[in-house]
Amino acid sequence: MTKQAILRLAKKENVRFLRLMFTDIHGVNKNVEVPESQFEKALDGMILFDGSSIEGFSRIEESDMILKPDLGTFRIFPWREQSDWRTARLISDVAYPDGRPFPGCPRSALKRVVAEADALGYTMMVGPEAEFFLLERNDRGEVRHATHDAAGYFDLVPVDRGEEVRRDIVEYLEKTGFEVEAAHHEVAPGQHEIDFRYADAVTTADNITTFRFVVRKAANAHNMHATFMPKPFFGVNGSGMHVHQSLFRGKTNTFYAKGKPYQLSETALHYIGGLLRHARGFAAITNPLVNSYKRLVPGYEAPTNVTWSEKNRSPLVRVPDRRGIGTRVELRCPDPSANPYLALAVMLKAGLDGIAKKIDPGPPVNKNIYRMSQRERKRLKITELPADLSEALDAMEKDPVILDALGPHIARHYIEAKRAVWEEYSAQVHAWEVERYLNVY
Repeated sequence: MTKQAILRLAKKENVRFLRLMFTDIHGVNKNVEVPESQFEKALDGMILFDGSSIEGFSRIEESDMILKPDLGTFRIFPWREQSDWRTARLISDVAYPDGRPFPGCPRSALKRVVAEADALGYTMMVGPEAEFFLLERNDRGEVRHATHDAAGYFDLVPVDRGEEVRRDIVEYLEKTGFEVEAAHHEVAPGQHEIDFRYADAVTTADNITTFRFVVRKAANAHNMHATFMPKPFFGVNGSGMHVHQSLFRGKTNTFYAKGKPYQLSETALHYIGGLLRHARGFAAITNPLVNSYKRLVPGYEAPTNVTWSEKNRSPLVRVPDRRGIGTRVELRCPDPSANPYLALAVMLKAGLDGIAKKIDPGPPVNKNIYRMSQRERKRLKITELPADLSEALDAMEKDPVILDALGPHIARHYIEAKRAVWEEYSAQVHAWEVERYLNVY
């Protein structure tokens, strides 16, 4: 899209407001909204905002930032506002007023790693599976810690009470340019999944941020709240965001090798080796919350073991059955609270490091790891993901490949912010502790 084409389309479709969208380092959607009179200025990348007000962005003495919109991301949201006018969005990169890229911009960090892959002739293709819960609201509109149904995997109405919300989400997504492949109820009560077609890494990260916004918008219209919190309820499955990924050269999938063991190329195996080598180092990015590690426990279909398989779903990396153009690896640890730009950046960087160093992932582990003895796990050299956010941050600080993927600015601010969260959490007295200890000691 050109600037003039966008202005013409906006006028034709009665677009009155334009959202310049971006994320902070934690992946929280942010935007500066401008009225129709400022569209040309916005499209020219002339909109200033205060970067010191955004988590992890800038010191107050260097607070002025500009938003440089990616004109190819122009989309008109399908819903109409009160007076039949409409809102559109452009996803933007954050820059200094002189045009230099801002090192704290997550989208720019991903684009930098994508450029490294491109220099090697690779294009990362990514397909996410993002899950979420629908929660009830009370009469005052406040979110209740209660699911809206008691349905399970692939259930139908009447037990699945989220069908109408999912259909609205799918309709909104399709009208925003998504190719939705499937939508269904997930394992846990009130849990849902909507899958959309794979794309290159930057487009996929843009799509995930848009997806989260659209899901919440549709849920709110039904007086519900959609949460991407990884584990909102004890005793049921948490929400994951399995990430299917492959490397292409032009139209050729470099992961496929007919006649090779598992029909996987050396590129694919080394890529898997890189993911396994750096899994502990990137866990603080792919699983960024204290709550994320309540999901990564045995018994709830979430991986805890750093190994790979083509048969079962207990390891960290799975290779789905499909071969040829669809050959891919599935990283199963990420959850939907992750910043998609940073998460894809560290995955790609880890995979590229595996290829550069020819890291051997070892043989696939096709047995159920949860039923193995400690001796058997030790013999197979199976390690585990970090048990909590603090351990994940320790591992990240020791992994130069992951730190390089983020860049010094993001790495420093991210670690500082997450350490502060962990300290606050550790100092709290939780309901479980009171119930467990108050009357006993």
